[in-house]
Amino acid sequence: MVKTGRPKKAELTVTEADRRELVRGARAATSTQAYALRCRIVLACAEPEAFNKDVAAELGISVPTVAKWRGRFIEHGLAGLADEPRPGRPPSILLDQVQQVVELTLEQTPPDATHWSRASMARRSGLSRSTIGRIWRHFDLKPHRTEGFKISTDPLFVEKVVDVVGLYHNPPERAVVLCVDEKSQMQALDRSQPVLPMMPSAPERVTHDYVRHGTTSLFAAFNIADGTVITELHRRHRAAEFKKFLISIDKAVPAELDIHLVCDNYATHKTPLIHQWLARHPRFHVHFTPTGSSWINQVERWFGYLTAQLTRRGVHKSVAALEKDVRDWIERWNTEPRPFVWRKTAEEVLDSLARYLKRISGAEH
Repeated sequence: MVKTGRPKKAELTVTEADRRELVRGARAATSTQAYALRCRIVLACAEPEAFNKDVAAELGISVPTVAKWRGRFIEHGLAGLADEPRPGRPPSILLDQVQQVVELTLEQTPPDATHWSRASMARRSGLSRSTIGRIWRHFDLKPHRTEGFKISTDPLFVEKVVDVVGLYHNPPERAVVLCVDEKSQMQALDRSQPVLPMMPSAPERVTHDYVRHGTTSLFAAFNIADGTVITELHRRHRAAEFKKFLISIDKAVPAELDIHLVCDNYATHKTPLIHQWLARHPRFHVHFTPTGSSWINQVERWFGYLTAQLTRRGVHKSVAALEKDVRDWIERWNTEPRPFVWRKTAEEVLDSLARYLKRISGAEH
């Protein structure tokens, strides 16, 4: 079909040097949102048969905006994309100084520390501490913060993500899907001094040191359909205990239903003892999560609730006391279970990871 729309007043031509600068301006962290958008407009207009109407629809902006910056570029080149001078006091902080602070923050570290502080960056750049703080807030830079991550190296990562997420979105008929894992080495901890209760203007206070009274392991199977949990507590964490837990699951689930287990690659889940038991119980189907990807197992989120609401601030003088509190907490949970809602599809998970890997890829990675 022949495209319709207002014809272009003049041909827009982008040289290779201009294209490199436009791509850099559209992607650079130091570019303002307005300048980055203008660069994307020109790049889109440079495509063959790029009508203003089509570019506006692609970028989610108005046709007059596309026409304005197309005309500016045709008339003035890259200089036409800059904001026109406005009356008022000239800025005290030049753009070159802002760019220097951002580049130093992202690309270098101070010689005497692992990360920049406002004081060290102020000494390095010659700006004030408050100015450094405003620049960092504007670009959402937080050098003092660090977060953990783990990217799976499992060669079957894609297949396992598709398999597990597919279970969450489309569970099989006449079957139950259980997310299984162990919360091992749960410690019965007693603070060295009594806990000081919360008071107005003062939070609860606990001593930083404690006395250990032993450990226990919680085996749990989280039902993704209704949120109920099948659990067992064992003092040891071996394949023998995992087999006992599988037997408990077999007894708890009606015989006419198949059982799909989502579990990780822990060694106790793959021993010959477990393989033999599963071979004798064909209604069990095991789906392994990718290595280093416990976030995909819903029971881990349930363990997070247990930790936040019971064990992190709990005080127990014996393992038996810890186990009693855990059983009571689980009993209360099962009276009002709350299933989790898994919203992302496998394609969205993989696309998100691919975008992140593309952002961090470079010569230093």
